[in-house]
This record gives sequence, structure tokens and C-alpha cells, in this order.
Amino acid sequence: MIGYLEGRVLKLENDSILLVANQVGYEVLLPATVVEAVQSKAVDGDVSLYIYYHQTDRQPKPVLIGFDSEEEKAFFQLFISVDAIGPLKAAKAMEHPVSTIARAIETKDVAFLSTLKGIGKRTAQKIVAALHGKAGLFVKGEDGLTAVAGGGDVRVHSGSIQGVIDQVVGVLTGQLGHTSGAAKAMVAGALERNPEITTPEDLFDEVYKGDAS
Repeated sequence: MIGYLEGRVLKLENDSILLVANQVGYEVLLPATVVEAVQSKAVDGDVSLYIYYHQTDRQPKPVLIGFDSEEEKAFFQLFISVDAIGPLKAAKAMEHPVSTIARAIETKDVAFLSTLKGIGKRTAQKIVAALHGKAGLFVKGEDGLTAVAGGGDVRVHSGSIQGVIDQVVGVLTGQLGHTSGAAKAMVAGALERNPEITTPEDLFDEVYKGDAS
């Protein structure tokens, strides 16, 4: 399975690219925000993309969807966990930065989510119902800090607590084998249950307390 590609852009379309890596051309579907990033990078030569590989019995032809960062890919994997949102629909819907969509989910902004390509009001409501409380780690505050949702609000964490979050997510992904999206969702849930956490040890305890329940 392909998880990462780096190479030269041979052809750039409105929503995809033909990427040449090791003399092989890969057709890669791109969300709108990733197209913009690729356009700026392609001028300098090589482009690197994190790849979501999609193939099922109903979709036997492999589809590669590219992202500019692991964070974007992790949010995409969280996004497609919603019933009725498949990878192709999710890629088209991601026409705004991940942080903007995540903030809309955490603030229950159904009106904004309804404007995403291919997402109507009913699907927007499903997104909020399924992901509210899980998308907070993808929200960026105005000062660039990560925000975590809880109790219907989005609270921006800074200083030591952000270091705790980064440390725990790093261990969950690097040592315990969780995907980035799963790790962030686990940490978001733990902080929502106990917003008074201040140490990595307490955060780990809360993460696995929720996992065991």
C-alpha cells in the first residue's frame, strides 16, 4: 500500500496531478487546499505527498488521494469515519483548510459545513453528531496554538499543556502503533473528559481509561 510519494509533477489538473516518482507516473487526487500547496511547490521541483490509498470491492480501481501534511491526512481519515462520507466525497469537500472545517465541527456550525462541496444540511448534521469533540486537535487558534474542544466550546491550549499533548500523541503514534488521527481523537476525548490534566502521565491514564470503557 502506498502511503507517501515524492517526485516531479508532470501534469497538474484542477483536482489532481500526475506525479512521476522513480520513473513511474501516479495519478493522485487532491483536495482544493492541497492543489494550492502543490502549485507553489511544483515551481521549485520535487513535490512530496502523504497518500491515502483507497480500494474496495465496489471500487476495484485504486484511488490515491494526496495531502500536504500528516495532519491533513489524519483529519481526512477522521472525516471519512462519518457515515455517508466516502473518500471521494471527503476529498471534494475539503475545500477549506483543515483547521477551518474542524472549528466548524467543534462549534456545531452546520450552516458552514452545509456549504462544503457535496455536503448538504443533513450530512452536515451527521458530521457534527459523529465528530463533535473529536476534531478539536485539528483546530488552530489565531496565535497558531492548538485548540481542543470540550463542553461545546473550543479552548486554546498553550505552554506546558501543549507540550504534554504533543508528547502523548507522539508516543501513541511512534511507539504504540496508533495512526495520527486515532491518537489525536483519543487525546481529544481524554481532555474533554478531564480538562484539568497537566502531566503526560495523567493524560495517558485518562486516554486508556476511556479506551477501556
